[in-house]
Amino acid sequence: MGEKVVAGQFDLSDRQRYRDKLRTCLTGLERLLAEQRFDRPKNLMGLEIELNLVGADGMPRMLNGEVLERIASRDFQTELAMFNLEVNIAPHRLGGRVFDRLAEEIRTSLAYADRKAGEVDAGIVMIGILPTLDRDDLVSSNLSDVDRYTLLNDQIVAARGEDFVLDIDGVERLTCTSKSIAPEAACTSVQLHLQVTPGRFADVWNAAQAVAGVQIAVGANSPFLFGRELWRESRPPLFQQSTDTRPPELQSQGVRPRTWFGERWISSAYDLFEENLRYFPALLPICDDEDPLKVLDEGGVPSLAELVLHNGTVYRWNRPVYDIADGVPHLRVENRVLPAGPTITDVIANAAFYYGLVRALAEESRPVWTRMPFEAAAANFDAACRHGIDARMTWPRRGRYGGTVEVDAVSLVRDELLPLAETGLAAWGVEAADRDLYLGVIEERCRRRANGASWQAATFHRALEAGLSREAALAATTRRYGELMRQGEPVHKWPVGLPEPVPLG
Repeated sequence: MGEKVVAGQFDLSDRQRYRDKLRTCLTGLERLLAEQRFDRPKNLMGLEIELNLVGADGMPRMLNGEVLERIASRDFQTELAMFNLEVNIAPHRLGGRVFDRLAEEIRTSLAYADRKAGEVDAGIVMIGILPTLDRDDLVSSNLSDVDRYTLLNDQIVAARGEDFVLDIDGVERLTCTSKSIAPEAACTSVQLHLQVTPGRFADVWNAAQAVAGVQIAVGANSPFLFGRELWRESRPPLFQQSTDTRPPELQSQGVRPRTWFGERWISSAYDLFEENLRYFPALLPICDDEDPLKVLDEGGVPSLAELVLHNGTVYRWNRPVYDIADGVPHLRVENRVLPAGPTITDVIANAAFYYGLVRALAEESRPVWTRMPFEAAAANFDAACRHGIDARMTWPRRGRYGGTVEVDAVSLVRDELLPLAETGLAAWGVEAADRDLYLGVIEERCRRRANGASWQAATFHRALEAGLSREAALAATTRRYGELMRQGEPVHKWPVGLPEPVPLG
């Protein structure tokens, strides 16, 4: 949610005016689609990576303002809490050696940011949830000093009307409450953008939803929160619970959470924007002066500011994005499934797998979403979050018999999805060297049943067996993670455990 908003109070008339304006924006979007005003195919992708600031002791550092001042680059910006940063990588055309170029750009950017963070005794760590975060770190006083975060927090808290309850039952169970949305800041992710034409949007979004569970299975990297070992990818339940505007009564009535997988396959991008208006009340009813329909009547391109702002407060795992570049509107699918890290090579491998897979699946003559219930995709996502690389998935049966079958995620990826991803990357025009290198990383994770989450958990337990306390083991695991992240070898090659005895703590 990059909008610059000013904190303030809203009254009843603001909300009614905003709702009316949202409907006008939706009509404007419908006209843009009907008039075929959107950009032509450009094969453009982009990515954002959320980062943590960590001290040499492995603990979070609340210093993003000071670090951003030193970085002094528009590619870096604040995130929700003061231990978070985000780096935005400029759009690239899919093709050639794009993934190697991306890796080099990210390597250069993060090395520079890490050096600047070092000037205030901090460092950059890419990880889904920082294992050393404590409940006292995730309080409203540690939210970034930016109006939009203050306002968003105030509105979500007001909508809920009571404390947020975190209850995640995994390897261990965590139950606690929070008075703010600050626990959401623990979730640091990679967001993958793909610009698509309106005609291809539904197929790409459906494909992205179908493979969200597989993405998590191979990429899980968030097994710890507040000292507890939870799900292999604990971000989704944490994100949902820490932004949940629904008190228990509304949950019981089946009201949808703002962090949402969805509930159906779609036939148009319009479906998603319309659902967002129909199901979710406004959190930030800030109105723009633009009259979108008048702009359209005059041959212009409306910003649809209210629709864009509202869309940014509904946290779909695959989010539709309306944007304008060089005066021409376009649509993007924003894939928000993956945790950050562990290494740049791992991030790029996850991206290559995703872009190849959605291209291939979106172009199949019998698409996977016509052969699998949406509920199965949602269940796959849940299973992958819980079990990571060891998850089992429901997937359409191969051959002419139809139906679905339950299969190990690693078998599904190796036997069926990696070849599809290779086909998809070839269709994008990605060179074989890039395809082989980065899809090979995914294959090796599957062969070894190893990813960031499995490494973190195994190293933590090895530290406990060596006699460390839980707190010391989590800190030592985090420090070792940071060392290996900087060395850059993909996570499937990381040795489990700590390199040498650590003083008891």
